[in-house]
Amino acid sequence: MAGICFPPSTEPSHSLDSHTSDINGLTFSKHVMASCAGDKTVRLWSFPGFAEMIPLSPLSGHSLYVNSCAFNPAGTLLASCSTDGKLILWNLNTGQQEAVLEHPSKGGIRVCKFSPNGFYLVSGSDDETLCIWESTSLDLIRCLQGHTTFVVTCAFSPDSKLLVSGCNTGKLRVWDMFQNLGRGLLKDFEAHDLDMMGCDFWSNISTENNHTKYLLATCGQDALLKLWEIVSADMTSVQVNNKFVLTGHKAPVSVCCFAHHKNLLASGSFDKTIRLWDPSEGLCIQILTSHTRYVTCCAFSLDDTHLASGSNDKTIKVWIMGGNEPSPDVSNVSSAASQTFPFPTKISVNSANLEQQKPVCKWSVDDVCNWLEKSGLNEITEIFRKHAIDGHELLMLSDDVIEKQLGIEAYGSRSKIIRARDQLTKQVSTTSLMSLKDSPDEFLCPITREIMRDPVIASDGYTYERTAIESWIKSGSIRSPMTNIILPSQQLIPNLTVKMLIQNHATTVSF
Repeated sequence: MAGICFPPSTEPSHSLDSHTSDINGLTFSKHVMASCAGDKTVRLWSFPGFAEMIPLSPLSGHSLYVNSCAFNPAGTLLASCSTDGKLILWNLNTGQQEAVLEHPSKGGIRVCKFSPNGFYLVSGSDDETLCIWESTSLDLIRCLQGHTTFVVTCAFSPDSKLLVSGCNTGKLRVWDMFQNLGRGLLKDFEAHDLDMMGCDFWSNISTENNHTKYLLATCGQDALLKLWEIVSADMTSVQVNNKFVLTGHKAPVSVCCFAHHKNLLASGSFDKTIRLWDPSEGLCIQILTSHTRYVTCCAFSLDDTHLASGSNDKTIKVWIMGGNEPSPDVSNVSSAASQTFPFPTKISVNSANLEQQKPVCKWSVDDVCNWLEKSGLNEITEIFRKHAIDGHELLMLSDDVIEKQLGIEAYGSRSKIIRARDQLTKQVSTTSLMSLKDSPDEFLCPITREIMRDPVIASDGYTYERTAIESWIKSGSIRSPMTNIILPSQQLIPNLTVKMLIQNHATTVSF
């Protein structure tokens, strides 16, 4: 095991902001990084350049929040799972869907992982089960039952013999994936007092007196990161012993991951920080602070030269990791990537939407004139330019001002301007609802994690986007998406207060 590595600088080398909602998952293959988000998409980034792989990216196929993504060991397939209940397998040469899998209950899927030996794909669901799929035939081999609430995280041991899963009561289970596929070896071990949010195995395995020892990291709502020694003798049972309780985060720890070849563990938290730890000593060696909201996910590149992190601030930060191993030959890596993905990596920009990247009230005269031309009002452009109509004045225009001050007497022309302006403000308001920065969490639907347009209160007391909770109920789910308790009724009550707050906030940001 190589020595500890750490970033030479506390500043990230890249900041990627193509996603329009919370980043939920990150994963690396040899030449690609994949990310998934609440905007229902999966995006692909070249490695180590981190340019988005257009036109292959984004991958679109989910209808709700995408919760997790994972490459198979060969890097030829990518799995993504969503609250919509779909587990999609993507062919990375074509960007096409190889298969769409579902749990028998069709419940939302929170996590998916391939086994290191490539034999299995496992998915954990809101239906309290894990499904084991054969990774080649994609046949459903077995459903593992035992958890009493949502399965939110899972991890394979590096030798693929064990599977650990955790649920949102803080309890973990250990399953045999070697001799008796799916047999429970440890039931409802209380790893955290509150929700368990993440787990990962260290690649270092030790053997002593015919006992195999694994190191497992877990993290949770209790703001703790814990290291556990899992000891197995004959795969009929395991013992779990706490080795370290790592404190320092000031809020729930949402993710943890080990480096692949280094003596290093990373954790991300709702306190907006990423901490790097020495797992052999249980010591924090560095704190990274660049995100402006919760850190939701992180992952090391397979060669441990980079660490990527994702956040509710809708950005991905990439950190260059130092160490005693030389960096890969970038020219060779880029060449290999182009052979696997024969697509241009230049990020395209739609110039027609450039002026909408800033609030209308801050548009310049040129921005307004460009908008007029794209709206088919070329003949009016020079009049607006002559009178120096900028974005603020555009918003204030009335029919009377257009006629008397701008001298546009034709009623049809005045009507076209007013209609186009009103349509513009409607579009910007709608767009702003989907992309408000630093919007309060209460504006986000718990199911889709998007800004709500029609918030309603369900019988569990939580507020949801109407279409999301209606789809949840229509799918046959009788339990609350938040508490897992049976819903007393299907009645939905409009939350007019939240709707008004969202609209007021959107108007303030956009105009």
